[in-house]
Amino acid sequence: MPAPLTYTVACQRFDEAFIPSAQTRLTTNFANLARGEARASNLRNVLRMIDNRFNALACWDNPTSDRYAVGLEIVTVVLELDGAPLDVPVIEMLRTQITDRQSGVQHEGVTGNSFSSYVRDYDFSLRLPRLLSAQTALPEDFGALHAGIYKGFVQSPVYATLASRPPVICLSVSSKSEYTRLANVHPVLGVEYRPAEASLTDRYFAKMGLQMRCFMPKGCQAPLALYFTGDLLSDYTNLQLISTIATMDSFQRVYRPEIYNANAPAGPVFRPSLTAWDFSQTRVDYDREERSRLALSQAKLAEETLIIPHAARLLAALQGLAA
Repeated sequence: MPAPLTYTVACQRFDEAFIPSAQTRLTTNFANLARGEARASNLRNVLRMIDNRFNALACWDNPTSDRYAVGLEIVTVVLELDGAPLDVPVIEMLRTQITDRQSGVQHEGVTGNSFSSYVRDYDFSLRLPRLLSAQTALPEDFGALHAGIYKGFVQSPVYATLASRPPVICLSVSSKSEYTRLANVHPVLGVEYRPAEASLTDRYFAKMGLQMRCFMPKGCQAPLALYFTGDLLSDYTNLQLISTIATMDSFQRVYRPEIYNANAPAGPVFRPSLTAWDFSQTRVDYDREERSRLALSQAKLAEETLIIPHAARLLAALQGLAA
């Protein structure tokens, strides 16, 4: 019999007082910003960027561009195997909430922002380099554990208490692909772009049941890659879509300024580059070198505490849930 699996969540407000918990993946965007001497100004500035970006996009009936405030909550997902929690969280992401200062109404936002996981760290920072160094083709099971964990969580009762809609995961476009502008223009998401080919991340997320479309909203300098289930353009309100764009465009301007804070917007044919020089820095300190170092150490932690001791049983249990 497969071992029983249960998911539990812990939620923590992401605001100027945020301090990463002991379990938080330190490579996560919001955790990186909340450390060091500049932590207070980092948090204040990026939260202001998100609010400003939201109000710039939600411009109707908003003449002073301050009608809305975006609240952010960190959702940490822990998987319990036979009633015992695993040593590392399996998913971490942000959930948005939108407050209309004019009416006082609070609107449900979107989960999935800044999506991250230790298993993904392991797959891309340890397993993938080992396969490439051995000149081995990617096996069919590459990403299978991560996909099973994600699907199990989204289909679980605990997720239903968090959100009424599935997550939308927003990432940077790949610097290894070329993107072509299409004629399709959405009133919120903006101009659609299409990649020349599916990236490894696209294929990895497809195993999670997610499809991808790229859009460049008004005011963005480059398209964003959006991963979702269902109908992205119909299943979410304009305010919900704006909450994701405002949050992730702001984070990407900090984390990948060469692409998202470039001094010129993407053209009809766009190839992202992390070596571009014509961009502006934000007033937010982000340690990318530390992030790269931590990604490897966290991948090793995942291997030692989750993959080696539990991967086989987890896969069997997840297959039992799907049966």
